[in-house]
Amino acid sequence: MAGKQVKEKVSLKVEKRKVLGKKAKKLRKEGILPANIYGKNVKSLAVQVSLKDFLPVYKKVGETGIVEVMVEGEKAPRHALIHNVQKDPVSDQPLHADFHQVSLTEKITASIPVELVGESPAVAQKLGVLIQPLSEVEVEALPTELPEQFTVDISGLKEVDQAITVGDLKPPAGVKILTSEKEILVKINPPTKEEEVSPPPAEEAAAAGTPVAEKIAEEKPAGEEKKAEGAAPSEEQKSEPQKQ
Repeated sequence: MAGKQVKEKVSLKVEKRKVLGKKAKKLRKEGILPANIYGKNVKSLAVQVSLKDFLPVYKKVGETGIVEVMVEGEKAPRHALIHNVQKDPVSDQPLHADFHQVSLTEKITASIPVELVGESPAVAQKLGVLIQPLSEVEVEALPTELPEQFTVDISGLKEVDQAITVGDLKPPAGVKILTSEKEILVKINPPTKEEEVSPPPAEEAAAAGTPVAEKIAEEKPAGEEKKAEGAAPSEEQKSEPQKQ
């Protein structure tokens, strides 16, 4: 139930961006990711970064690791967290990203992902169903002390209604969990009963397989069919000479 921290520093070079708004589509076609730098007491700055440089960094630090953003023309790096990565729904490639500039000496709040590990005996034995109401936990810490994730071992969940709450987490030193301790992270629920699909009644099944003409004939009253037959003369009646 411990939190894992990322302590290795990662750098990323970016350039100031002049192409704004819808025109940024042109940058994406060239393999360049539009981005913005923002933060407390920080003037927002439009930047761009090579997608091939951004992807390995984002994969390594996620949204909880500090990135030293090297803006072209600036001597000192900006310390930032990667936030709000917008992705293409089809290709899953990033379309835009934000760099949240932070001070390394001021505490910030962040959402830390919860990763489940192990196997629940209750699930393995089909005694219940595992649910995860919370996939993130909000914490407060210095940017350099933010955990990468919280790892939750579910191998102890052996019975229905067993649960692991936020209070069971053990944050690293200097990290304060803001989410309520009573909030449930994972729980074993009773298995859901599959609704049985009952076959249609025999009468309906028979009607479904009956040709339309036969079905209409069956629905007519017994005397109605004879009445209809007597209404029009037969071919033999038409051919007989009329008696004077």
